[in-house]
Amino acid sequence: QVQLVESGGGLVQPGGSLRLSCAASGSIFSINTMGWYRQAPGKQRELVAGITSGGSTNYADFVKGRFTISRDNGKNTVFLQMNSLKPEDTAVYYCNMKEYGMSYWGKGTLVTVSS
Repeated sequence: QVQLVESGGGLVQPGGSLRLSCAASGSIFSINTMGWYRQAPGKQRELVAGITSGGSTNYADFVKGRFTISRDNGKNTVFLQMNSLKPEDTAVYYCNMKEYGMSYWGKGTLVTVSS
């Protein structure tokens, strides 16, 4: 089993920045993919960004140029640096890990972008 704990959410004004962190613990293999998803009220959960254990990244079009995903393999932690935040970025952000056919989720952290 893998446990994922997110942190770093909160209230920020439009144009501001936040940095989310996700710490993984438990039975973690060296090869995995970690990512961030988000779910806004009344909408489906969607992929924001992903990163492999080798460092390859992918981003949703709506965050390209604004968000950066990174990871510290030694600490089993993934980060999401969010800049130029918009009101439409308001959502619960979930951390995800995929390894060997299994998918694990954190409980989420709320990001609210509002003036």
